[in-house]
Amino acid sequence: MLPKKVNPEESNEYHASKRRTKTPAQALSTLMRLCARAEKSEGDALRLMHGWGLSEEDAARVVAQLVQSRFIDNTRYAEAFVREKARLSGWGAYKISMALRRKGVDKTTTDRALAQITREEAASKLEERLRRKARTLKAATPYDLKTKLIRHGLSLGYDYETVRDTAETIIKESSDSCPETTFEEFF
Repeated sequence: MLPKKVNPEESNEYHASKRRTKTPAQALSTLMRLCARAEKSEGDALRLMHGWGLSEEDAARVVAQLVQSRFIDNTRYAEAFVREKARLSGWGAYKISMALRRKGVDKTTTDRALAQITREEAASKLEERLRRKARTLKAATPYDLKTKLIRHGLSLGYDYETVRDTAETIIKESSDSCPETTFEEFF
């Protein structure tokens, strides 16, 4: 049996490309609406406009208009991003910094935004996350547990020394609290 002929206007690709194409004016109004609801970076806006089929020049003009009218402000975006990821998600400075880089925020803006996180606040959040993780891990020895906690802490974006010290403290406290219990029984 011969395959059915497909009308190009009926294919999904045709509709997707037709639906996603926007003029610069449409892109501007859509981004104004999006930015009024949630913070966006310049990189987010450029990525969206690229998906809508705008040329580089048109996209740059739209971003300039959005920045001039203060719909987009990378400093404001970076500060909000750092607050959210550090306090709510428990991310470390390294992971936050890399995420902001991927979103097109420059290093000086990122560093200024990261300055709002205190070392004590970060250490407290790391300890909370590692204690929660330690309750769910299965490890045969303290060394295995320490290795798994360090790996988890590093994946959250914290520096090695802080993660190692916090993991050692958690393991020491857990072994001190139940000296008569073997490690396998405790975990």
